[in-house]
Amino acid sequence: MVKEILEAILAGDTPPEEFAALPLPESYRAVTVHADEVDMFEGVPNREKDPRKSLHVDEVPVPELGPGEALIAVMASAINYNTVWTSIFEPLPTFKFLQRYGRISELTKRHDLPYHIVGSDAAGVVLRVGPGVTKWKPGDEVVAHCLSVELEDPDGHDDTMLDPQQRIWGFETNFGGLAEIALVKANQLMPKPKHLTWEEAACPGLVNSTAYRQLVSHNGANMKQGDIVLIWGASGGLGSYATQLALNGGAIPVCVVSSPEKAELCRRMGAELIIDRRAEGYRFWKDEQTQDPKEWQRFGKRIRELTGGEDPDIVFEHPGRETFGASVYVARRGGTIVTCAATSGYWHEYDNRYLWMNLKRIIGSHFANYREAWEANRLIMKGKIHPTLSRTYSLEETGQAAYDVHRNAHQGKVGVLCLAPREGLGVRDPEMRERYREEIHRFRNV
Repeated sequence: MVKEILEAILAGDTPPEEFAALPLPESYRAVTVHADEVDMFEGVPNREKDPRKSLHVDEVPVPELGPGEALIAVMASAINYNTVWTSIFEPLPTFKFLQRYGRISELTKRHDLPYHIVGSDAAGVVLRVGPGVTKWKPGDEVVAHCLSVELEDPDGHDDTMLDPQQRIWGFETNFGGLAEIALVKANQLMPKPKHLTWEEAACPGLVNSTAYRQLVSHNGANMKQGDIVLIWGASGGLGSYATQLALNGGAIPVCVVSSPEKAELCRRMGAELIIDRRAEGYRFWKDEQTQDPKEWQRFGKRIRELTGGEDPDIVFEHPGRETFGASVYVARRGGTIVTCAATSGYWHEYDNRYLWMNLKRIIGSHFANYREAWEANRLIMKGKIHPTLSRTYSLEETGQAAYDVHRNAHQGKVGVLCLAPREGLGVRDPEMRERYREEIHRFRNV
């Protein structure tokens, strides 16, 4: 039955009624972690924990479809750091999230299973919609963002990210996107950009939306034209979208990278001010317990050399512990440090004098609400922001893909083919694609 679904998608002109009539399979292939393996890396240093050992490709039953939900055939997905964290069971096993979610209702109980289907990105086709869904129908080509909300509490109705039941799909919920079929809420769906392949369309969802809220939205740094924006990891999965958003919005990015190859990627995106922190030897910590303020000062001086004497209006933070002290120091008086992650460690230390006496702000930013995700996707559809896909793996190679991201042996975003039999499929607007071919391919083969 999966074969029939794939044939209907590859045909490119299958009408909605035929998609609706396609029988659903009883099971499908999915990338999972297992509850009985959560202790497998006990005592192993973080860097040595190997996702290839914990991520499995299993045959799993198709979940029951509930009200307001949709089942999608996933053509492609992508690797995010939350899948790496899930695979190494840090900072805690995600089964605790699934158990907590499962206690809410009979419907959410479906998520509390001894296996967790991971993945927070997807591009594919709607197969079925549940009761109450009117915006989407079988056959619609879509991408999924990863915000899952219940919205029964008032707190989420100004900004859905503040819903007490806000979760990240495929990380804090089950039935994620690294699979042949995924279960989503209908308000996670957005139109697939017609000029992109399945694997290209699958890559921006989480990181582009996260960067949009963090940098552009009034819920984040509220970036304006002319702002100087310091971007850590500027060629990476998250930073590459922040760099594009800064350039597209008239700001001036200062891109921090760790190799000449990554510096070249930033230049390809149009950035001019680049710091290769490995080549320039910045060491913000003397040892595990002691930071080095002289290195903060040297780093700030280097930024001013590039900007003509100006400090950053905004610091786009996500490495966390390793860089946070420097980030607080180098932001300009009245500037903003906006943080969405902590890939180098969760416990942050900084000199508070530089925060309070210079009237700086630290803003916490987490993913994006539906409107922000929609706007970020609209920029992709308009050809203003481009995917940063560098390499694609098969579903069976997901463990290797996660391992490469964990070891930072990747550029931009890493894609995974799910149902798609090969790369290059799914383009519906070849003219627009040709117009942006160079931008779409700039992270390839680097």
